[in-house]
Amino acid sequence: MEDFWSGALWALKIWLYLIVCLIMIPAMFGFSLGISETYMTILVKTLEWATLKIQKANADDILKASASNAGLIEREDGSMEKELEELRRSRPKPPVGGDFTLSDCFYFTRKGIESIVEDEVTQRFSSEELVSWNLLTRTNNDFQYISLRLTLVYGIGIFVRYCILAPLRILLACIGLSWLVIGTSTVGLLPNSRIKSWLSEWVHVMCYRICARGLSAAICYHNRENKPKKGGLCVANHTSPIDIVILCNDGCYAMVGQVHGGLMGVVQRAMVRSCPHVWFERAEMKDRHLVTKRLKDHVNDKTKLPILIFPEGTCVNNTSVMMFKKGSFEIGATIYPVAIKYDPKFGDAFWNSSKYSMVNYLLRMMTSWALVCNVWYLPAMHQQEGEDAVQFANRVKSAIAHQGGLVDLQWDGGLKRAKVKETFKEQQQKMYSSMVVGDDSSSNSD
Repeated sequence: MEDFWSGALWALKIWLYLIVCLIMIPAMFGFSLGISETYMTILVKTLEWATLKIQKANADDILKASASNAGLIEREDGSMEKELEELRRSRPKPPVGGDFTLSDCFYFTRKGIESIVEDEVTQRFSSEELVSWNLLTRTNNDFQYISLRLTLVYGIGIFVRYCILAPLRILLACIGLSWLVIGTSTVGLLPNSRIKSWLSEWVHVMCYRICARGLSAAICYHNRENKPKKGGLCVANHTSPIDIVILCNDGCYAMVGQVHGGLMGVVQRAMVRSCPHVWFERAEMKDRHLVTKRLKDHVNDKTKLPILIFPEGTCVNNTSVMMFKKGSFEIGATIYPVAIKYDPKFGDAFWNSSKYSMVNYLLRMMTSWALVCNVWYLPAMHQQEGEDAVQFANRVKSAIAHQGGLVDLQWDGGLKRAKVKETFKEQQQKMYSSMVVGDDSSSNSD
Protein backbone atom coordinates (compact mmCIF):
# COMPACT_ATOMS: atom_id res chain seq x y z
CA MET A 1 0.00 0.00 0.00
CA GLU A 2 2.86 2.37 0.78
CA ASP A 3 4.34 1.70 -2.66
CA PHE A 4 1.02 2.70 -4.21
CA TRP A 5 0.84 6.03 -2.38
CA SER A 6 4.50 6.80 -3.05
CA GLY A 7 3.96 6.05 -6.73
CA ALA A 8 0.85 8.27 -6.79
CA LEU A 9 2.77 11.09 -5.08
CA TRP A 10 5.60 10.74 -7.58
CA ALA A 11 3.14 10.89 -10.50
CA LEU A 12 1.47 13.97 -9.00
CA LYS A 13 4.84 15.73 -8.66
CA ILE A 14 5.74 14.94 -12.26
CA TRP A 15 2.34 16.23 -13.40
CA LEU A 16 2.75 19.50 -11.47
CA TYR A 17 6.30 19.97 -12.78
CA LEU A 18 5.04 19.52 -16.34
CA ILE A 19 2.24 22.06 -15.77
CA VAL A 20 4.67 24.62 -14.37
CA CYS A 21 7.34 24.12 -17.05
CA LEU A 22 5.14 23.61 -20.13
CA ILE A 23 2.17 25.88 -19.39
CA MET A 24 2.60 28.34 -16.54
CA ILE A 25 6.12 29.65 -17.22
CA PRO A 26 5.39 30.22 -20.96
CA ALA A 27 2.10 31.90 -20.00
CA MET A 28 3.83 34.17 -17.48
CA PHE A 29 6.22 35.51 -20.12
CA GLY A 30 3.80 35.52 -23.03
CA PHE A 31 5.18 32.82 -25.30
CA SER A 32 4.09 29.34 -26.35
CA LEU A 33 5.94 26.06 -26.75
CA GLY A 34 3.58 25.00 -29.54
CA ILE A 35 1.49 22.56 -27.47
CA SER A 36 -1.76 24.53 -27.80
CA GLU A 37 -1.10 25.09 -31.53
CA THR A 38 -0.64 21.34 -32.05
CA TYR A 39 -3.83 20.65 -30.10
CA MET A 40 -5.76 23.17 -32.21
CA THR A 41 -4.41 21.67 -35.45
CA ILE A 42 -5.55 18.18 -34.44
CA LEU A 43 -8.88 19.54 -33.24
CA VAL A 44 -9.57 21.47 -36.46
CA LYS A 45 -8.78 18.42 -38.62
CA THR A 46 -10.97 16.19 -36.43
CA LEU A 47 -13.94 18.57 -36.62
CA GLU A 48 -13.50 18.99 -40.38
CA TRP A 49 -13.51 15.21 -40.79
CA ALA A 50 -16.59 14.88 -38.57
CA THR A 51 -18.36 17.65 -40.49
CA LEU A 52 -17.79 15.89 -43.81
CA LYS A 53 -19.15 12.64 -42.36
CA ILE A 54 -22.23 14.39 -41.01
CA GLN A 55 -22.84 16.30 -44.25
CA LYS A 56 -22.73 13.12 -46.29
CA ALA A 57 -25.18 11.40 -43.95
CA ASN A 58 -27.57 14.33 -43.46
CA ALA A 59 -27.26 16.42 -46.61
CA ASP A 60 -30.93 17.43 -46.61
CA ASP A 61 -30.95 18.36 -42.92
CA ILE A 62 -27.82 20.50 -43.37
CA LEU A 63 -29.48 22.47 -46.15
CA LYS A 64 -32.56 23.03 -44.00
CA ALA A 65 -30.44 24.13 -41.04
CA SER A 66 -28.43 26.57 -43.13
CA ALA A 67 -31.63 28.03 -44.50
CA SER A 68 -33.13 28.40 -41.02
CA ASN A 69 -29.98 30.09 -39.74
CA ALA A 70 -30.43 32.75 -42.39
CA GLY A 71 -33.71 33.62 -40.66
CA LEU A 72 -37.35 32.67 -41.10
CA ILE A 73 -38.23 36.18 -42.21
CA GLU A 74 -36.48 38.33 -44.76
CA ARG A 75 -36.76 41.82 -43.35
CA GLU A 76 -36.37 45.05 -45.23
CA ASP A 77 -33.95 47.64 -43.89
CA GLY A 78 -36.13 50.59 -44.86
CA SER A 79 -37.64 53.01 -42.36
CA MET A 80 -41.32 53.41 -41.59
CA GLU A 81 -41.58 56.36 -43.98
CA LYS A 82 -40.05 54.45 -46.91
CA GLU A 83 -42.12 51.31 -46.41
CA LEU A 84 -45.38 53.23 -46.06
CA GLU A 85 -44.47 55.25 -49.13
CA GLU A 86 -44.20 51.99 -51.10
CA LEU A 87 -47.67 50.94 -49.93
CA ARG A 88 -49.15 54.33 -50.83
CA ARG A 89 -47.52 54.57 -54.24
CA SER A 90 -50.68 53.50 -56.08
CA ARG A 91 -52.85 55.98 -54.15
CA PRO A 92 -52.85 59.70 -55.03
CA LYS A 93 -52.08 62.03 -52.14
CA PRO A 94 -55.08 64.02 -50.84
CA PRO A 95 -54.97 67.66 -51.95
CA VAL A 96 -55.84 68.94 -48.47
CA GLY A 97 -55.63 67.54 -44.96
CA GLY A 98 -53.96 64.46 -43.61
CA ASP A 99 -52.25 61.59 -45.31
CA PHE A 100 -53.98 58.49 -43.91
CA THR A 101 -54.94 55.46 -45.96
CA LEU A 102 -56.33 52.10 -44.95
CA SER A 103 -53.37 50.35 -46.56
CA ASP A 104 -51.21 51.59 -43.66
CA CYS A 105 -52.75 48.82 -41.57
CA PHE A 106 -50.92 46.23 -43.66
CA TYR A 107 -47.56 47.66 -42.57
CA PHE A 108 -48.34 47.42 -38.84
CA THR A 109 -49.96 43.98 -39.25
CA ARG A 110 -46.88 42.65 -41.03
CA LYS A 111 -44.57 44.09 -38.36
CA GLY A 112 -46.65 42.49 -35.62
CA ILE A 113 -46.64 39.06 -37.27
CA GLU A 114 -42.86 39.29 -37.86
CA SER A 115 -42.31 40.03 -34.17
CA ILE A 116 -44.46 37.07 -33.11
CA VAL A 117 -42.77 34.60 -35.47
CA GLU A 118 -39.16 35.79 -35.14
CA ASP A 119 -38.39 38.98 -33.25
CA GLU A 120 -34.94 40.57 -33.35
CA VAL A 121 -34.43 40.73 -29.57
CA THR A 122 -35.14 37.46 -27.76
CA GLN A 123 -33.12 35.36 -30.23
CA ARG A 124 -30.03 37.38 -29.23
CA PHE A 125 -30.22 35.93 -25.72
CA SER A 126 -30.00 32.26 -26.70
CA SER A 127 -27.04 30.26 -27.96
CA GLU A 128 -26.01 30.74 -31.57
CA GLU A 129 -27.25 27.92 -33.78
CA LEU A 130 -24.71 25.78 -35.65
CA VAL A 131 -25.20 24.33 -39.11
CA SER A 132 -23.25 21.15 -38.30
CA TRP A 133 -22.76 19.20 -35.08
CA ASN A 134 -19.40 19.96 -33.38
CA LEU A 135 -19.30 16.77 -31.25
CA LEU A 136 -20.57 18.63 -28.17
CA THR A 137 -23.88 17.91 -26.44
CA ARG A 138 -24.73 21.54 -25.79
CA THR A 139 -25.57 22.94 -29.22
CA ASN A 140 -28.70 22.86 -31.33
CA ASN A 141 -27.75 19.27 -32.24
CA ASP A 142 -27.19 16.65 -29.54
CA PHE A 143 -25.55 13.26 -30.04
CA GLN A 144 -26.31 11.74 -33.44
CA TYR A 145 -25.40 8.26 -34.55
CA ILE A 146 -23.82 8.57 -37.98
CA SER A 147 -21.27 5.77 -38.00
CA LEU A 148 -19.35 3.59 -35.57
CA ARG A 149 -16.11 5.48 -36.26
CA LEU A 150 -17.70 8.86 -35.53
CA THR A 151 -19.29 7.49 -32.35
CA LEU A 152 -15.88 6.28 -31.16
CA VAL A 153 -14.39 9.73 -31.84
CA TYR A 154 -17.27 11.29 -29.89
CA GLY A 155 -16.61 8.94 -26.93
CA ILE A 156 -12.87 9.68 -27.00
CA GLY A 157 -13.71 13.39 -27.07
CA ILE A 158 -15.83 13.07 -23.92
CA PHE A 159 -12.95 11.30 -22.15
CA VAL A 160 -10.41 13.92 -23.26
CA ARG A 161 -12.62 16.90 -22.34
CA TYR A 162 -13.87 15.68 -18.96
CA CYS A 163 -11.01 13.50 -17.70
CA ILE A 164 -7.92 15.28 -19.05
CA LEU A 165 -8.69 18.87 -20.07
CA ALA A 166 -11.28 19.75 -17.40
CA PRO A 167 -9.08 18.92 -14.34
CA LEU A 168 -6.12 20.67 -15.94
CA ARG A 169 -8.16 23.77 -16.79
CA ILE A 170 -9.75 23.95 -13.34
CA LEU A 171 -6.31 23.72 -11.74
CA LEU A 172 -4.93 26.49 -13.97
CA ALA A 173 -7.93 28.71 -13.25
CA CYS A 174 -7.51 28.23 -9.50
CA ILE A 175 -3.78 28.98 -9.74
CA GLY A 176 -4.44 32.08 -11.85
CA LEU A 177 -7.02 33.49 -9.42
CA SER A 178 -4.89 32.63 -6.38
CA TRP A 179 -1.85 34.32 -7.85
CA LEU A 180 -3.96 37.33 -8.79
CA VAL A 181 -5.12 37.78 -5.18
CA ILE A 182 -1.68 37.11 -3.66
CA GLY A 183 0.25 39.11 -6.26
CA THR A 184 -1.95 42.21 -6.24
CA SER A 185 -2.13 42.20 -2.42
CA THR A 186 1.66 42.03 -2.23
CA VAL A 187 2.20 44.76 -4.84
CA GLY A 188 -0.36 46.91 -3.01
CA LEU A 189 2.00 47.09 -0.02
CA LEU A 190 4.59 48.99 -2.07
CA PRO A 191 4.61 52.82 -2.14
CA ASN A 192 3.20 54.52 -5.23
CA SER A 193 5.88 54.59 -7.91
CA ARG A 194 6.61 53.55 -11.47
CA ILE A 195 7.91 50.21 -10.22
CA LYS A 196 4.62 49.53 -8.43
CA SER A 197 2.62 50.38 -11.58
CA TRP A 198 4.83 48.14 -13.71
CA LEU A 199 4.62 45.25 -11.26
CA SER A 200 0.86 45.65 -10.96
CA GLU A 201 0.39 45.51 -14.73
CA TRP A 202 2.72 42.51 -15.02
CA VAL A 203 0.92 40.59 -12.26
CA HIS A 204 -2.50 41.30 -13.80
CA VAL A 205 -1.47 40.27 -17.32
CA MET A 206 0.44 37.20 -16.07
CA CYS A 207 -2.54 35.88 -14.09
CA TYR A 208 -5.00 36.53 -16.92
CA ARG A 209 -2.70 34.67 -19.32
CA ILE A 210 -2.67 31.67 -16.99
CA CYS A 211 -6.49 31.78 -16.85
CA ALA A 212 -6.60 32.02 -20.66
CA ARG A 213 -4.43 28.89 -20.91
CA GLY A 214 -6.94 27.29 -18.55
CA LEU A 215 -9.59 27.79 -21.24
CA SER A 216 -7.38 26.63 -24.13
CA ALA A 217 -7.88 30.08 -25.56
CA ALA A 218 -6.63 30.68 -29.10
CA ILE A 219 -6.82 34.45 -29.58
CA CYS A 220 -5.84 36.40 -32.67
CA TYR A 221 -5.31 40.13 -32.11
CA HIS A 222 -5.57 42.47 -35.10
CA ASN A 223 -4.31 46.06 -35.53
CA ARG A 224 -2.38 46.23 -32.28
CA GLU A 225 -1.18 49.73 -33.20
CA ASN A 226 -4.69 50.87 -32.18
CA LYS A 227 -4.52 49.38 -28.66
CA PRO A 228 -6.16 51.56 -25.97
CA LYS A 229 -3.85 54.08 -24.31
CA LYS A 230 -3.83 55.50 -20.80
CA GLY A 231 -6.41 58.16 -20.05
CA GLY A 232 -8.97 56.67 -22.44
CA LEU A 233 -12.04 54.42 -22.49
CA CYS A 234 -11.97 50.98 -24.09
CA VAL A 235 -15.48 49.91 -25.17
CA ALA A 236 -16.29 46.47 -26.56
CA ASN A 237 -19.23 44.23 -27.39
CA HIS A 238 -20.14 41.87 -24.57
CA THR A 239 -20.65 38.11 -24.87
CA SER A 240 -19.32 36.70 -21.63
CA PRO A 241 -17.42 37.60 -18.43
CA ILE A 242 -14.52 35.86 -20.16
CA ASP A 243 -14.29 38.93 -22.43
CA ILE A 244 -12.23 40.49 -19.63
CA VAL A 245 -9.73 37.61 -19.71
CA ILE A 246 -9.52 37.83 -23.51
CA LEU A 247 -8.71 41.56 -23.53
CA CYS A 248 -6.49 41.59 -20.42
CA ASN A 249 -4.44 38.78 -21.93
CA ASP A 250 -2.97 41.44 -24.25
CA GLY A 251 -2.81 44.42 -21.89
CA CYS A 252 -3.89 45.76 -18.53
CA TYR A 253 -7.11 47.73 -17.95
CA ALA A 254 -8.89 49.42 -15.07
CA MET A 255 -12.23 47.76 -14.35
CA VAL A 256 -15.53 49.42 -13.52
CA GLY A 257 -18.24 47.64 -11.57
CA GLN A 258 -20.23 47.10 -8.43
CA VAL A 259 -18.65 45.91 -5.20
CA HIS A 260 -19.47 42.24 -4.55
CA GLY A 261 -19.20 39.96 -1.58
CA GLY A 262 -17.78 36.45 -1.26
CA LEU A 263 -14.95 35.26 -3.50
CA MET A 264 -15.54 38.00 -6.06
CA GLY A 265 -15.26 40.60 -3.30
CA VAL A 266 -11.92 39.16 -2.16
CA VAL A 267 -10.57 39.41 -5.71
CA GLN A 268 -11.88 42.99 -6.10
CA ARG A 269 -10.34 44.19 -2.84
CA ALA A 270 -6.99 42.61 -3.74
CA MET A 271 -6.98 44.11 -7.25
CA VAL A 272 -7.77 47.65 -6.13
CA ARG A 273 -4.80 47.65 -3.74
CA SER A 274 -2.35 47.62 -6.63
CA CYS A 275 -4.32 49.24 -9.45
CA PRO A 276 -6.88 52.09 -9.42
CA HIS A 277 -9.94 50.12 -10.45
CA VAL A 278 -13.29 51.92 -10.12
CA TRP A 279 -15.60 49.98 -7.81
CA PHE A 280 -18.97 51.34 -6.66
CA GLU A 281 -21.22 50.43 -3.78
CA ARG A 282 -24.74 49.33 -4.71
CA ALA A 283 -26.24 52.68 -3.60
CA GLU A 284 -23.60 54.64 -5.53
CA MET A 285 -24.40 52.86 -8.80
CA LYS A 286 -27.79 54.58 -8.82
CA ASP A 287 -26.16 58.01 -8.54
CA ARG A 288 -25.43 58.75 -12.17
CA HIS A 289 -23.62 62.03 -11.46
CA LEU A 290 -21.28 60.36 -8.97
CA VAL A 291 -20.44 57.59 -11.44
CA THR A 292 -19.76 60.12 -14.20
CA LYS A 293 -17.58 62.24 -11.91
CA ARG A 294 -15.42 59.29 -10.83
CA LEU A 295 -14.98 58.15 -14.42
CA LYS A 296 -14.01 61.68 -15.48
CA ASP A 297 -11.48 61.94 -12.66
CA HIS A 298 -9.93 58.66 -13.78
CA VAL A 299 -9.61 59.45 -17.49
CA ASN A 300 -8.32 62.97 -16.79
CA ASP A 301 -5.29 61.39 -15.12
CA LYS A 302 -3.18 60.33 -18.12
CA THR A 303 -1.03 58.10 -15.92
CA LYS A 304 -3.90 55.73 -15.13
CA LEU A 305 -4.82 52.67 -17.16
CA PRO A 306 -7.60 52.86 -19.75
CA ILE A 307 -11.01 51.93 -18.39
CA LEU A 308 -12.65 48.80 -19.85
CA ILE A 309 -16.41 49.16 -20.28
CA PHE A 310 -19.08 47.05 -21.97
CA PRO A 311 -21.78 49.64 -22.84
CA GLU A 312 -24.42 47.04 -23.78
CA GLY A 313 -24.84 46.30 -20.08
CA THR A 314 -25.65 42.62 -20.68
CA CYS A 315 -24.29 39.58 -22.49
CA VAL A 316 -25.42 39.05 -26.10
CA ASN A 317 -24.87 35.82 -28.05
CA ASN A 318 -22.11 37.24 -30.29
CA THR A 319 -24.31 37.47 -33.38
CA SER A 320 -25.13 41.14 -32.93
CA VAL A 321 -24.39 44.35 -31.04
CA MET A 322 -27.25 45.94 -29.11
CA MET A 323 -27.77 49.52 -27.94
CA PHE A 324 -24.87 51.17 -26.12
CA LYS A 325 -25.72 53.05 -22.94
CA LYS A 326 -24.82 56.71 -23.41
CA GLY A 327 -23.23 57.27 -19.97
CA SER A 328 -19.75 56.18 -21.09
CA PHE A 329 -19.87 58.64 -23.98
CA GLU A 330 -20.80 61.71 -21.93
CA ILE A 331 -17.50 62.19 -20.12
CA GLY A 332 -15.58 63.53 -23.11
CA ALA A 333 -12.83 60.88 -23.12
CA THR A 334 -11.12 59.31 -26.11
CA ILE A 335 -12.96 56.13 -27.07
CA TYR A 336 -11.01 53.06 -28.17
CA PRO A 337 -13.48 50.61 -29.79
CA VAL A 338 -12.73 46.88 -29.71
CA ALA A 339 -14.65 44.16 -31.58
CA ILE A 340 -14.65 40.60 -30.20
CA LYS A 341 -15.91 37.67 -32.30
CA TYR A 342 -15.90 34.08 -31.01
CA ASP A 343 -15.93 30.96 -33.17
CA PRO A 344 -18.93 28.90 -31.98
CA LYS A 345 -17.60 25.76 -33.68
CA PHE A 346 -15.24 25.08 -30.75
CA GLY A 347 -17.59 26.04 -27.91
CA ASP A 348 -20.41 28.41 -27.01
CA ALA A 349 -18.87 31.43 -25.27
CA PHE A 350 -22.23 33.14 -24.63
CA TRP A 351 -23.28 33.31 -20.98
CA ASN A 352 -27.04 32.98 -20.61
CA SER A 353 -27.22 34.30 -17.05
CA SER A 354 -30.94 33.59 -16.79
CA LYS A 355 -30.29 29.89 -17.46
CA TYR A 356 -26.84 29.13 -16.00
CA SER A 357 -25.05 30.27 -12.88
CA MET A 358 -21.50 31.58 -13.16
CA VAL A 359 -20.01 28.33 -11.81
CA ASN A 360 -22.14 26.21 -14.15
CA TYR A 361 -21.16 28.39 -17.11
CA LEU A 362 -17.43 28.20 -16.32
CA LEU A 363 -17.63 24.41 -16.00
CA ARG A 364 -19.32 24.25 -19.41
CA MET A 365 -16.55 26.37 -20.89
CA MET A 366 -13.85 24.22 -19.31
CA THR A 367 -15.38 21.09 -20.83
CA SER A 368 -15.64 22.60 -24.31
CA TRP A 369 -13.07 21.97 -27.02
CA ALA A 370 -11.42 25.39 -26.86
CA LEU A 371 -12.08 29.12 -26.83
CA VAL A 372 -11.26 30.58 -30.25
CA CYS A 373 -11.80 34.25 -30.99
CA ASN A 374 -10.62 37.26 -32.98
CA VAL A 375 -10.07 40.69 -31.43
CA TRP A 376 -9.89 43.84 -33.55
CA TYR A 377 -8.53 47.10 -32.15
CA LEU A 378 -10.22 49.96 -34.00
CA PRO A 379 -8.77 53.48 -34.39
CA ALA A 380 -9.53 55.92 -31.56
CA MET A 381 -12.80 57.85 -31.94
CA HIS A 382 -13.77 61.29 -30.62
CA GLN A 383 -17.09 63.01 -30.24
CA GLN A 384 -17.68 65.29 -33.21
CA GLU A 385 -18.92 68.84 -33.05
CA GLY A 386 -22.69 68.98 -32.76
CA GLU A 387 -22.90 65.25 -31.96
CA ASP A 388 -24.66 64.26 -28.75
CA ALA A 389 -23.77 61.25 -26.58
CA VAL A 390 -26.43 58.99 -28.12
CA GLN A 391 -25.28 59.68 -31.67
CA PHE A 392 -21.65 59.16 -30.66
CA ALA A 393 -22.51 55.85 -28.98
CA ASN A 394 -24.38 54.65 -32.08
CA ARG A 395 -21.45 55.59 -34.33
CA VAL A 396 -19.02 53.60 -32.17
CA LYS A 397 -21.45 50.67 -32.02
CA SER A 398 -21.81 50.61 -35.80
CA ALA A 399 -18.03 50.57 -36.23
CA ILE A 400 -17.69 47.61 -33.85
CA ALA A 401 -20.52 45.70 -35.52
CA HIS A 402 -19.09 46.28 -39.00
CA GLN A 403 -15.59 45.15 -38.03
CA GLY A 404 -16.74 42.05 -36.14
CA GLY A 405 -19.28 40.96 -38.75
CA LEU A 406 -22.13 41.41 -36.27
CA VAL A 407 -25.68 42.65 -36.73
CA ASP A 408 -26.13 46.28 -35.65
CA LEU A 409 -29.34 46.53 -33.58
CA GLN A 410 -30.93 49.59 -32.00
CA TRP A 411 -32.73 47.59 -29.30
CA ASP A 412 -31.82 47.95 -25.63
CA GLY A 413 -30.19 44.89 -24.07
CA GLY A 414 -32.26 45.62 -20.96
CA LEU A 415 -35.20 44.00 -22.79
CA LYS A 416 -33.62 40.71 -21.73
CA ARG A 417 -35.47 41.10 -18.43
CA ALA A 418 -37.72 44.14 -18.90
CA LYS A 419 -40.58 45.25 -21.12
CA VAL A 420 -40.35 47.83 -23.88
CA LYS A 421 -40.42 51.35 -22.46
CA GLU A 422 -43.54 53.41 -23.01
CA THR A 423 -41.38 56.22 -24.40
CA PHE A 424 -40.32 54.00 -27.31
CA LYS A 425 -43.95 53.19 -28.11
CA GLU A 426 -44.83 56.89 -27.95
CA GLN A 427 -41.94 57.70 -30.26
CA GLN A 428 -43.29 55.32 -32.92
CA GLN A 429 -46.79 56.72 -32.47
CA LYS A 430 -45.56 60.31 -32.85
CA MET A 431 -43.59 59.37 -35.96
CA TYR A 432 -46.67 57.90 -37.64
CA SER A 433 -48.85 60.74 -36.40
CA SER A 434 -46.56 63.31 -38.03
CA MET A 435 -46.79 61.37 -41.31
CA VAL A 436 -50.60 61.30 -41.19
CA VAL A 437 -51.20 64.86 -40.04
CA GLY A 438 -48.38 66.29 -42.14
CA ASP A 439 -47.54 69.96 -41.89
CA ASP A 440 -51.17 70.95 -41.32
CA SER A 441 -50.85 70.58 -37.56
CA SER A 442 -48.14 73.18 -37.33
CA SER A 443 -49.92 75.61 -39.66
CA ASN A 444 -53.23 75.23 -37.80
CA SER A 445 -51.56 75.81 -34.47
CA ASP A 446 -50.24 79.15 -35.78
